[in-house]
Amino acid sequence: MPVLKGKELRVVGFLCNWCSYGGADTAGVGRFSQPTDLRIIRVPCSGRVDPMFVVKALLGGADGVLVSGCHPRDCHYSQGNFYARRRLETLKTFLPALGIDPDRFQYTWVSASEGQRWKNVVSTFVEKVHQLGHAPRIEEAAPYLPLAAGGDSPRAPLRPPLRPLSYPAAGTLAASLEQLRENIRAALPELDCVIGWQQGFDALHATPLFMRKPEDVDKLTWGPLNVHNLATYLPQFKNRKVGVVVKGCDSRSVIELLQEKLVEPDNVRVFGMACEGVVDMTRVQRALDGTGNADGAMCADTAPSSVGVDGDNLSFEGEAPARLKLADVVAEKCRTCDTPVPLLGDVVEGNASAPAGPAPDAPPSLEALDAMTPEQRRGFWRAQMDRCLRCYACRNACPMCVCRDHCIAESRDPHWTTQEGNVREKLQFQVIHALHLAGRCTECGECQRACPVNIPVLSLKQWMNRSVRTLFDYRAGVDVNAVPPLLAFAVEEKNIKEHGL
Repeated sequence: MPVLKGKELRVVGFLCNWCSYGGADTAGVGRFSQPTDLRIIRVPCSGRVDPMFVVKALLGGADGVLVSGCHPRDCHYSQGNFYARRRLETLKTFLPALGIDPDRFQYTWVSASEGQRWKNVVSTFVEKVHQLGHAPRIEEAAPYLPLAAGGDSPRAPLRPPLRPLSYPAAGTLAASLEQLRENIRAALPELDCVIGWQQGFDALHATPLFMRKPEDVDKLTWGPLNVHNLATYLPQFKNRKVGVVVKGCDSRSVIELLQEKLVEPDNVRVFGMACEGVVDMTRVQRALDGTGNADGAMCADTAPSSVGVDGDNLSFEGEAPARLKLADVVAEKCRTCDTPVPLLGDVVEGNASAPAGPAPDAPPSLEALDAMTPEQRRGFWRAQMDRCLRCYACRNACPMCVCRDHCIAESRDPHWTTQEGNVREKLQFQVIHALHLAGRCTECGECQRACPVNIPVLSLKQWMNRSVRTLFDYRAGVDVNAVPPLLAFAVEEKNIKEHGL
């Protein structure tokens, strides 16, 4: 069999055992001429092809990946290729986020009797890969770290908020907080605990509070410093009765946990508070420190002794008093938030200003990624992964990562990633995280907030979410009775065109 252009490339093929592998065998028996670049891996069904197989091959040096299975409605296992079609199409739209040409990946359908079709499929795909040439390696990309306005950060510039960001007057806010405390005290005898926030090690930080006794409720605080998504703790209380205080964005995570039956509705009491936004601690620390340090380090003599919120202003008292506009230091997710009031709650206190319009399809960090060329994206992730400590803080903070004790990133059977500190292994972990959150991520931003070196990992999940919205018109964490799109299928897909190689 000939080698196209006299030089073999590395092309990996995942073939269904029952149809496509038989089709390849039929082509061989018929002595059809085929390129020899393809290395075949036989799988029981195309539904067994995890998108991670494809990503690992492409990041590991493959120049192209082909997946082939039974024709729709002709699957040996009835539905496997329907599920595969959704997963693989979602993956194909995600690859450009990594700077990988989507033409290097293709999926198709070939039956056991279609030897001629198999020959055409593999010849067409391999020829396309030869036209693209050897795949550029992420670790060989020139580092690319674009700077935001001001030149001190790789983060995207600020955009005007979707709605006015202003907390109620101090008296109104205190009254809402006291009413929330009363509701929690009344429910506490029936619950193991209620999770909320309290002042942390200094006035600038709030930390999770686990209220088990009535006197614990007095420690509960509310305001723009309550940055944590407390839904992260709920799976740890499975089969126990627990309450949780949520912001609007946090409530979407609770809905998703209920939707996936990771917590039981009868065991969870949700206490909601309308939210006017939480701060980006890095921006606050830079503003208070006055040095513009990119790492947001806080000087000891500028740490405030108390923090107050008055409408759209934050006031900091101490040796270096300061007053900041909330809109200047609010987290990026709050600028585009269209759910300031919790979507789910046994009790919801307070009011919030209504959004001026729908949330944009592309938040600023995603717009910045969109504006890059494929080469720049490879360089961008190369530069970011060079900074990654591989501490797994992004995973540990994620409310939807519930299998941390059995995480595939640390598994040795199967051995998906090594403990090497190279760019490829770090990026592979981030891609695995994004793939596991496809159709599940509520964009709460905890992964990015928890990152000690401010890597914008949320943009990968935002890209994935945009793909899911485009393909399946689905948004995670909105309807507790909905089925995530990658856990379902349609015989006729509205937005997926069959790939006829």
